[in-house]
Amino acid sequence: MLQGHLGKAPVWAMSIEEVQSDDERMPGDAMTDGDRRKELRVPRSALVGALQLSGLSDRHRDILEAAATLFAERGYAATSVRDIGDRVGLLGGSLYHYIKSKEALFVRIHDIALQVAEDRIRAAIAPLSDPWERLEAACVTMMEIQLDPNSLTMPLMNDFASAPPEIRERLVEKRDTFELVFRDLIAALPLDPTLDRGVYRLLLLTLLNNVSSWYRPGRLTPDEIGRQIVKIFRHEK
Repeated sequence: MLQGHLGKAPVWAMSIEEVQSDDERMPGDAMTDGDRRKELRVPRSALVGALQLSGLSDRHRDILEAAATLFAERGYAATSVRDIGDRVGLLGGSLYHYIKSKEALFVRIHDIALQVAEDRIRAAIAPLSDPWERLEAACVTMMEIQLDPNSLTMPLMNDFASAPPEIRERLVEKRDTFELVFRDLIAALPLDPTLDRGVYRLLLLTLLNNVSSWYRPGRLTPDEIGRQIVKIFRHEK
């Protein structure tokens, strides 16, 4: 979405409980396949819900969830296919039955999660007709996504630059599609005609995507920050 324009675009979120590693278990505790699946599915996140509707097998969903967690914990470069296999209890040959490569897996997780974020924003603006109220609902939802303390969004998206260039190009394609949501919202605003809507959009999204770098819980909630941002950007005819 914005990586090609702004260099940084953390816009999607997945709240998945971190999976307990083998070295955190008590000596003698064996992890069965059922244990792994149980740990990976609790609590149920937006990503997990999307995977449940994907028609994938339980094992395939486990692999995607485990990979998302590992990419966030260790970064793309430091996560190997073997790490993912160890997390779900599969050897290399069996794991490649479900995935083509680490690169393809990263792209797939990114695309699913970004679609979940887009769906969440569209659901928030759907009942509204006033252009400013629609923009406010979108910004508030973005803040809720960005500032969720249990989200894997920030560590994943901050690691974007470590992915190979060909992978980044594929990720940007999906982000560009996501950006259309805000392009349409801004096109409907009764802005001062002297304002360039393209510049307006880029400035707004740059701000939304970087709030997490300075936000600390306390004086204002994510909801309140989202509303403040729209007040600052409200320039009518």
